[in-house]
Amino acid sequence: MSEPRDSPGPVLLVEEDADLVELLVALFSANGYRIDVARDGQRGLHLALQQRYGVIVLDRGLPAIDGVDLVTRLRRRAVAARVLILGARADPTERVRGLDAGADDYLGKPFDSAELMARVRALTRRRFDAAELIPIGAGQLDLDQRSVRLPDGRAVPLSGREFDLIRTLASHPQAVHSRGQLRRRVFGADRSATVVDTYVHYLRRKLGERVVRTVHGLGYQIGTL
Repeated sequence: MSEPRDSPGPVLLVEEDADLVELLVALFSANGYRIDVARDGQRGLHLALQQRYGVIVLDRGLPAIDGVDLVTRLRRRAVAARVLILGARADPTERVRGLDAGADDYLGKPFDSAELMARVRALTRRRFDAAELIPIGAGQLDLDQRSVRLPDGRAVPLSGREFDLIRTLASHPQAVHSRGQLRRRVFGADRSATVVDTYVHYLRRKLGERVVRTVHGLGYQIGTL
């Protein structure tokens, strides 16, 4: 079930330090947030790909996958959650590395609890402001305008069926959808067996061959722009 629009939304905390985890879980819970915890970067990546989080708070120096590398991997996989890095080294070079990797904010340790929560609230507001956009690689699907915003800023309008198909794919970026599933969900089961392939062709013609990925023997998955 999705979070109400005025809800703080779920938060993912990726942090190794047990004492800090205990403190932050209590802090976020007291401020009305539901929070999941991962103790290393690999687990954090797994959780972020399985559930849509509003905000991800992660440590710069994580085991398995470090914080900057984790942000890079999340953005490459079109995870749209706002990301705040907590770094023991808050010098400008480290902040620039984190922000260039795709983080939305960077806060040095030790930090003030009130400032941390204020930054998370700001990121949550920004998530709500962008709630009508779904990432497709470096581009976005605009749900309000029923168009795709390309990385160069151009907007490509879609027909009703094209929009329904790409929205179904982009809303679940890790899922592979069979032709049968897409035909039932988007076009109605009584439509031609080739209708999905036809509209995938239309989307590729408008947006480029990589926008929909063919997973041979299984079906289709959202690609990139």
